[in-house]
Amino acid sequence: MAESYDCHYCMESLFGKKYVLREENPYCVTCYESQYSNTCEVCKRLIGCTSRDLSYKDRHWHQDCFHCLKCSCPLVDKPFSTKDDQILCTECYVNEYSSRCYKCNKTIMPGSKKMEHRGNSWHELCFTCQSCQSPIGTNEFIIEENCKYCVSCYEEQFAQHCTQCKKPIASGGVTYRDQPWHKDCFLCTGCKEQLSGQRFTSRDDLVYCLTCFCNLYAKKCFSCSKPISGLGGSRYISFMERQWHNDCFNCNKCAISLHHQLTILYFIEESAPNRTRIVQF
Repeated sequence: MAESYDCHYCMESLFGKKYVLREENPYCVTCYESQYSNTCEVCKRLIGCTSRDLSYKDRHWHQDCFHCLKCSCPLVDKPFSTKDDQILCTECYVNEYSSRCYKCNKTIMPGSKKMEHRGNSWHELCFTCQSCQSPIGTNEFIIEENCKYCVSCYEEQFAQHCTQCKKPIASGGVTYRDQPWHKDCFLCTGCKEQLSGQRFTSRDDLVYCLTCFCNLYAKKCFSCSKPISGLGGSRYISFMERQWHNDCFNCNKCAISLHHQLTILYFIEESAPNRTRIVQF
């Protein structure tokens, strides 16, 4: 006697009937469709075992129901696009929703690479440098007078050139006496340290950090032998062709400061050859 072969769900005998296997369990067609078949997005009926189930993003259609929402043309085995969950043929999608290239005014087809800038769209090959006409792609570019330039063309046509190395200054830089410099080129003539962001001075058209300038050119205090920089408008005492810091101009005997007594020295006769004077930087 043959072993019975029953539907896994309703337990009815499947002898002489069509059935479907799911996870090695047999089901009669009715039970399988009621339990596992998907519902068509268009007609809302079950997609039976004998029908082709077309799916896209967890949505399902009968083969005859899978068509363009606009023109109703069949989309089985054809390319299609979606917009707000609407299934559209490529032509309808292009006519309704595709962007137009800002340069050539032609449609940018779905799936093709699109470049966007300031709310406008371009074909990849239409998004080019104003000067050399090479496609910019994902490379850096610079806007000048509403035109796009690749970096090399912009530097050649518009960028300032460093006074020292003569190369373009792409960004940043230093201006001194109306001349542009790279920060790395604007250096102290003495120690070659970068001067950008620190105080400096010049002599004979050469720039120096304050330390180098003081060591090379500043007067030396007769008392401490250190340079008299004059920073911040400080004064120094000059007497008999010698110079002192204010704080160093003291009595050789008692070390009392003499710069507070300068008003008394002003009463020395005009004919005195070594009259004290105050010099302001």
